[in-house]
Amino acid sequence: MLQFDHIAICADALETGADRVQAALGVPLAPGGAHPLMGTHNRLLSLGPDEYLEVITPDPAAPPPGRARWFGLDHPPATPRLGNWIARCTDMEAEIARSPAGAGRALDLSRGDLHWRMAVPDDGQLPYDNVFPALIAWPPGAAHPASRLPDHGLRLTELTLCHTDIDGLRAALMGRIDDPRLRFAQTQAPAIRATIATPSGPVVLS
Repeated sequence: MLQFDHIAICADALETGADRVQAALGVPLAPGGAHPLMGTHNRLLSLGPDEYLEVITPDPAAPPPGRARWFGLDHPPATPRLGNWIARCTDMEAEIARSPAGAGRALDLSRGDLHWRMAVPDDGQLPYDNVFPALIAWPPGAAHPASRLPDHGLRLTELTLCHTDIDGLRAALMGRIDDPRLRFAQTQAPAIRATIATPSGPVVLS
């Protein structure tokens, strides 16, 4: 089974992305770190126990990674946007096999003392125009980023997946994730929308 893990706000610069999220949610982001294999870096924000938000961008201090960056970040959006959502699993290979073609292959990754496996597409683009989740697996007993972040009381209350082929996307996830916050919407353009409960009221990120 899959479980919601985190959402990724993609941007062309870390300060730009962090400023957008901080302005929308009213709280500061915590430092993250660099991903040497991907040539990216991030900042983080707790969404409660075992869930978080990251702002992720190309790292200008990193050399070219020699492969496509994840989340399509070889071509980052000019305006920060919610580009991806990430679902955790316990059996990475089995979940990749159940997923649509292009869900990626498992890579071992690290950031500081954090270690995980992630399914990364060779071209950096996930199925259904990046609306299908990226798959992640944290080793049993390993540290999770959310456990290290200050809790500002923010919580994900709804995650809406938008696509022209919403029936296909729904079928690809059917029986694999049981989360009442997940919604599906037929739209003319792919998108992801996250509704976040904050002390000042709900905020929608897209």
